[in-house]
Amino acid sequence: MFLYLLLSLVVAFAAYVRLAPSDPSRWHISIPNEGDIDLAGGAVRIVPNSPDVFERLIEMMSKLPRTAVLAGTVEEGHLTYITRSKLMGYPDYTTIERSDETIKIFARLRFGKSDLGVNAARLEQLKAVLE
Repeated sequence: MFLYLLLSLVVAFAAYVRLAPSDPSRWHISIPNEGDIDLAGGAVRIVPNSPDVFERLIEMMSKLPRTAVLAGTVEEGHLTYITRSKLMGYPDYTTIERSDETIKIFARLRFGKSDLGVNAARLEQLKAVLE
């Protein structure tokens, strides 16, 4: 009986993680940081803005597996993506914000306290391709 209860709880949690709605007003925010920083649940990276960097970054984000636009537009220069993990479907949010001189990228988790460096690694891969 205990095993069935435990299995039911695991299945219910997995369903909640996959089906919980993502509120754009909570995740599509302005990025306040002015420098690179690693957090327990995410990371911020700043890259110089040049004529094609933003468009290349948007193209790379659109090619990432299990990634879709949550909010924003290219014309606004401010987009937020949701990327889901392969096994459990955990959502991570990546916001990209363009200004005249820089492009800020903020990737963070939704559930838990630590992303084990997944978001920082994703941002470093994007930065490496841009350079």
